[in-house]
Amino acid sequence: MLDIVFTVKCPYCEKVIDRQDYACKECKSKFPQKGFETYAIGGYKTVSPFKYDGIFASGVKNFKFNQNPAYSRQLAVPLINEIMLKYDISTIDIITAVPMHKANKRERGYNQAELLAKECAEVFNIPYAILVEKHKKNKAQHTLKGKERENNVQGVYRVIDSQKIADKNILIIDDIITTGNTLGECCKIMKKSGCKSVCCATLCAAVV
Repeated sequence: MLDIVFTVKCPYCEKVIDRQDYACKECKSKFPQKGFETYAIGGYKTVSPFKYDGIFASGVKNFKFNQNPAYSRQLAVPLINEIMLKYDISTIDIITAVPMHKANKRERGYNQAELLAKECAEVFNIPYAILVEKHKKNKAQHTLKGKERENNVQGVYRVIDSQKIADKNILIIDDIITTGNTLGECCKIMKKSGCKSVCCATLCAAVV
């Protein structure tokens, strides 16, 4: 009866799976043996379990655009594993997420990066906090190229409370890293506000 009422689907292909699982057997077989390491603008290390293509791009799109916030639990599993492999979790003081503008969040109903970050924070038993806000609405980054992306994120984010991040080691999470301008801007303003260090993690990386 529970299986009927609480149907769980694979976030990558949307086949019905066991309630306790995070992906179907076929999609798991496509998981890469090794994750990806890139750098946000400013040289901030970013780790990702997946390349943004194929079933992994489908998983992100299903999560973000098809009203599937519950996929955060399943999608967080490979992200958590990658973070554990690449970072010393014992040194992280706070986990946060790249914020959305309040109008965009209201329209979608949730911030997908925030949901992933909260899942990670719960598993690692590290405090989650909203440290940065997007106080200006800008164009969607995926609609822009090159220098336009860099200019588009400048001045749209700000630290909410610099005292909260002073001398802290912070892990910031997003769903995708493409050019790294968004993550880089968030990292830059947190560093300017006095945090000790910032590292990044995303579910997918747009790599060649």
